[in-house]
Amino acid sequence: MPDKFQYECNDCGKTYNSEVVMYLCPSCQEGNQPDLPPKGVLKTIYDYEQIRFSIPGKNIFEILQDDHFMEILPINDMKSLPPLKVGNTPLYRFEKLDSAELPFELFLKDDSQNPTFSFKDRASALVSAWAKENNIDTIIAASTGNAGSSLAGICASQGQKSVIFVPASAPLAKLTQIMMYGAKIIPVRGTYDNAYDLSVKATEQSGYYNRNTAFNPLTIEGKKTVSLELFGQMNQQLPDRIFVPVGDGVVLSGVYKGFEDLLKLGIIDRIPVMVAVQADGSRNLVDNLFANEFKTSGSKTIADSISVDIPRNFHMTTDFMKKYGGEWITVTDEEILEASALLSRNTGIFSEPAAVAAFAGMVKYMAADKLEAGSKNVVLLTGSGLKDLKSVQPLITLPEPVDPDIKDIEDILK
Repeated sequence: MPDKFQYECNDCGKTYNSEVVMYLCPSCQEGNQPDLPPKGVLKTIYDYEQIRFSIPGKNIFEILQDDHFMEILPINDMKSLPPLKVGNTPLYRFEKLDSAELPFELFLKDDSQNPTFSFKDRASALVSAWAKENNIDTIIAASTGNAGSSLAGICASQGQKSVIFVPASAPLAKLTQIMMYGAKIIPVRGTYDNAYDLSVKATEQSGYYNRNTAFNPLTIEGKKTVSLELFGQMNQQLPDRIFVPVGDGVVLSGVYKGFEDLLKLGIIDRIPVMVAVQADGSRNLVDNLFANEFKTSGSKTIADSISVDIPRNFHMTTDFMKKYGGEWITVTDEEILEASALLSRNTGIFSEPAAVAAFAGMVKYMAADKLEAGSKNVVLLTGSGLKDLKSVQPLITLPEPVDPDIKDIEDILK
């Protein structure tokens, strides 16, 4: 029986069968250096022509959707997925901001509704399912918090073990989640990049399966499901722009990959414009987009989930952006905080700073009149604000308490 899918190296184009655990392309990874984004990240590809041939004369998308897109996912059985409800998160449309009518259509995809309150559950669920089908019971990950709490929660639901490497400075709410799910947590003195490198060495030594983004190719397959959902939720119409928060670049690559699969299946004829939004204090991907030599600067931003010195999925992400005409913008921490308040008071959605970065990018586009009248614009909100309450404290001023007397609140109520 032929493999359901193959791995294809993003950089050299070599293909590999999917019968064994694979991370990076064996040929390309030999030249990787610790201070540069790795080469050899693998893309999961399917027999698109065969899939099209097997569904002749029908609405291919609806057939795939009815089967939970199993034809273009690297697992064999839906029952391998965790029992928790991952994906199918709500897509909301809002017509006003601060009482002002919007001349364009604004859609917010709220992935804080996933089980561990972040977009990362999409990747964790698929990695966990693949591990289950291949009799693997322990999974390792490095994380600034969200991927770690996601893997820990998903593994807990599947009866699997997880080992999570995190920077010791990660937000307490995220560390708490990881520990409550029963994972083995290993705080690392240093940055996310230090934790990432240590987790890879631990994988090599232990043989445990690794979930790291831009290392395990199946994470992109999990993240691409958001694109498939969006297309269905928008009645098989494409948005004009999608604003995506970017650190390593794996979420953006996942969004691209989902639409690219639909393109290869002949379901769509173009890819929406993706807007990569980075925090100004961690802009190492967009700053190197057209650079001849990769240079990194230290990251410092309240958006910890996208605070990355070395964007691990740099090469695939920039290839996607160049191929499909992606755009990019950076936002300051001040702009993120302002956008956080704007988002919360207008929509009732409280997102963490990294997620709000995407919304702040949209606001910046709007202020520059870069969103055409009548255009459809989607913002990916990738995590709950409850994961990092400390960052928004500058926005919060609690009023002084009053005595329990109605006279004391008459002026306040007015």
